[in-house]
Amino acid sequence: MSTRQADILGSIALAILSIYFMNESAKLPIGYIPGEGLGGGAFPFWASLGMLICCIWNGINWLARTSESSCSHNLYLNQQGLRSFAINSGSLVVALGIIPFIGMYGAVMLFLFSHLRFIGKRSWLLTTILTLTAPIVMFFFFEVALTITLPKGMTEPLFYPLYDLFL
Repeated sequence: MSTRQADILGSIALAILSIYFMNESAKLPIGYIPGEGLGGGAFPFWASLGMLICCIWNGINWLARTSESSCSHNLYLNQQGLRSFAINSGSLVVALGIIPFIGMYGAVMLFLFSHLRFIGKRSWLLTTILTLTAPIVMFFFFEVALTITLPKGMTEPLFYPLYDLFL
Protein backbone atom coordinates (compact mmCIF):
# COMPACT_ATOMS: atom_id res chain seq x y z
CA MET A 1 0.00 0.00 0.00
CA SER A 2 1.36 3.42 -0.90
CA THR A 3 1.51 6.36 1.47
CA ARG A 4 -1.10 8.14 -0.69
CA GLN A 5 -3.54 5.24 -0.32
CA ALA A 6 -2.92 4.92 3.42
CA ASP A 7 -3.48 8.66 3.84
CA ILE A 8 -7.02 8.61 2.44
CA LEU A 9 -7.95 5.25 3.99
CA GLY A 10 -6.89 6.54 7.40
CA SER A 11 -8.93 9.70 6.95
CA ILE A 12 -12.01 7.75 5.90
CA ALA A 13 -11.68 5.35 8.85
CA LEU A 14 -11.25 8.20 11.33
CA ALA A 15 -14.18 10.11 9.79
CA ILE A 16 -16.44 7.08 10.24
CA LEU A 17 -15.21 6.70 13.81
CA SER A 18 -15.85 10.40 14.45
CA ILE A 19 -19.44 10.12 13.23
CA TYR A 20 -19.97 7.07 15.44
CA PHE A 21 -18.58 8.91 18.49
CA MET A 22 -20.73 11.95 17.75
CA ASN A 23 -23.82 9.76 17.48
CA GLU A 24 -23.08 7.98 20.76
CA SER A 25 -22.22 11.15 22.69
CA ALA A 26 -25.35 12.90 21.38
CA LYS A 27 -27.39 10.42 23.41
CA LEU A 28 -26.41 12.65 26.35
CA PRO A 29 -26.88 16.44 26.45
CA ILE A 30 -24.16 18.11 24.40
CA GLY A 31 -24.85 21.73 25.25
CA TYR A 32 -24.88 23.94 28.31
CA ILE A 33 -27.44 23.05 30.98
CA PRO A 34 -28.37 26.09 33.12
CA GLY A 35 -27.36 25.53 36.73
CA GLU A 36 -25.46 22.32 35.94
CA GLY A 37 -22.85 23.23 33.33
CA LEU A 38 -21.95 21.26 30.24
CA GLY A 39 -23.88 18.11 29.49
CA GLY A 40 -22.25 14.70 29.76
CA GLY A 41 -21.88 14.33 26.00
CA ALA A 42 -20.47 17.79 25.32
CA PHE A 43 -16.75 17.08 25.42
CA PRO A 44 -16.80 13.85 23.35
CA PHE A 45 -19.26 15.31 20.85
CA TRP A 46 -17.34 18.50 20.15
CA ALA A 47 -13.97 16.73 20.16
CA SER A 48 -15.35 14.21 17.65
CA LEU A 49 -16.70 17.03 15.50
CA GLY A 50 -13.23 18.59 15.50
CA MET A 51 -11.77 15.23 14.48
CA LEU A 52 -14.32 14.94 11.65
CA ILE A 53 -13.47 18.43 10.38
CA CYS A 54 -9.76 17.50 10.36
CA CYS A 55 -10.56 14.32 8.40
CA ILE A 56 -12.53 16.31 5.83
CA TRP A 57 -9.70 18.84 5.58
CA ASN A 58 -7.21 16.02 5.07
CA GLY A 59 -9.46 14.60 2.34
CA ILE A 60 -9.52 17.98 0.59
CA ASN A 61 -5.72 18.14 0.78
CA TRP A 62 -5.55 14.59 -0.56
CA LEU A 63 -7.72 15.48 -3.56
CA ALA A 64 -5.73 18.63 -4.24
CA ARG A 65 -2.44 16.80 -3.63
CA THR A 66 -1.19 19.63 -1.43
CA SER A 67 0.44 17.55 1.32
CA GLU A 68 3.55 15.43 1.07
CA SER A 69 1.72 12.23 1.97
CA SER A 70 -1.01 12.85 -0.62
CA CYS A 71 1.59 12.85 -3.39
CA SER A 72 3.81 10.02 -2.21
CA HIS A 73 3.72 6.64 -3.88
CA ASN A 74 6.38 5.23 -1.53
CA LEU A 75 5.68 2.14 0.51
CA TYR A 76 3.65 3.14 3.56
CA LEU A 77 5.04 0.68 6.07
CA ASN A 78 8.60 -0.56 5.59
CA GLN A 79 10.39 -3.07 7.84
CA GLN A 80 11.46 -0.42 10.37
CA GLY A 81 7.97 1.10 10.45
CA LEU A 82 6.42 -2.32 11.01
CA ARG A 83 8.83 -2.99 13.89
CA SER A 84 8.00 0.38 15.45
CA PHE A 85 4.28 -0.29 15.08
CA ALA A 86 4.63 -3.69 16.76
CA ILE A 87 6.61 -2.26 19.70
CA ASN A 88 4.16 0.61 20.23
CA SER A 89 1.09 -1.59 19.89
CA GLY A 90 2.51 -4.19 22.23
CA SER A 91 3.40 -1.67 24.90
CA LEU A 92 -0.05 -0.10 24.61
CA VAL A 93 -1.68 -3.50 25.12
CA VAL A 94 0.52 -4.05 28.20
CA ALA A 95 -0.41 -0.59 29.55
CA LEU A 96 -4.11 -1.32 29.09
CA GLY A 97 -3.67 -4.71 30.73
CA ILE A 98 -2.12 -3.31 33.91
CA ILE A 99 -4.78 -0.63 34.48
CA PRO A 100 -6.89 -2.86 36.78
CA PHE A 101 -3.85 -3.45 38.99
CA ILE A 102 -2.00 -0.13 39.18
CA GLY A 103 -4.71 2.15 37.84
CA MET A 104 -4.88 4.51 34.90
CA TYR A 105 -2.40 7.00 36.33
CA GLY A 106 0.23 4.36 37.10
CA ALA A 107 -0.19 2.80 33.66
CA VAL A 108 0.22 6.20 32.01
CA MET A 109 3.37 6.81 34.03
CA LEU A 110 4.93 3.50 33.02
CA PHE A 111 3.89 3.89 29.40
CA LEU A 112 5.33 7.40 29.16
CA PHE A 113 8.50 6.43 30.99
CA SER A 114 9.20 3.46 28.72
CA HIS A 115 8.45 5.36 25.55
CA LEU A 116 10.22 8.58 26.36
CA ARG A 117 13.36 7.06 27.84
CA PHE A 118 13.89 3.78 26.02
CA ILE A 119 12.09 4.09 22.69
CA GLY A 120 12.37 7.86 22.15
CA LYS A 121 15.76 8.08 23.88
CA ARG A 122 14.82 11.37 25.55
CA SER A 123 16.81 12.89 28.39
CA TRP A 124 16.26 11.82 31.99
CA LEU A 125 15.10 15.34 32.83
CA LEU A 126 12.40 15.46 30.15
CA THR A 127 11.34 11.88 30.89
CA THR A 128 11.00 12.60 34.61
CA ILE A 129 9.11 15.86 34.13
CA LEU A 130 6.58 14.44 31.67
CA THR A 131 6.19 11.12 33.49
CA LEU A 132 5.35 12.89 36.75
CA THR A 133 3.25 15.78 35.43
CA ALA A 134 1.05 13.97 32.90
CA PRO A 135 -0.82 11.86 35.49
CA ILE A 136 -1.28 14.92 37.72
CA VAL A 137 -2.75 16.94 34.85
CA MET A 138 -4.95 13.96 33.94
CA PHE A 139 -6.17 13.71 37.53
CA PHE A 140 -7.23 17.34 37.67
CA PHE A 141 -8.81 17.19 34.22
CA PHE A 142 -10.83 14.02 34.72
CA GLU A 143 -11.45 13.81 38.45
CA VAL A 144 -11.83 17.50 39.31
CA ALA A 145 -12.89 19.32 36.13
CA LEU A 146 -15.01 16.62 34.48
CA THR A 147 -15.84 14.67 37.67
CA ILE A 148 -15.06 11.41 35.89
CA THR A 149 -13.46 8.81 38.12
CA LEU A 150 -10.75 6.76 36.44
CA PRO A 151 -9.64 3.36 37.74
CA LYS A 152 -6.87 3.62 40.33
CA GLY A 153 -6.22 0.00 41.26
CA MET A 154 -3.96 -0.46 44.27
CA THR A 155 -2.78 3.17 44.07
CA GLU A 156 -6.16 4.52 45.21
CA PRO A 157 -5.06 5.35 48.80
CA LEU A 158 -2.50 7.77 47.33
CA PHE A 159 -5.39 9.86 46.00
CA TYR A 160 -7.33 10.27 49.25
CA PRO A 161 -5.56 13.53 50.21
CA LEU A 162 -6.34 14.99 46.77
CA TYR A 163 -9.99 14.02 47.14
CA ASP A 164 -10.10 15.75 50.51
CA LEU A 165 -8.71 18.94 48.91
CA PHE A 166 -10.90 19.11 45.82
CA LEU A 167 -14.04 17.05 46.23
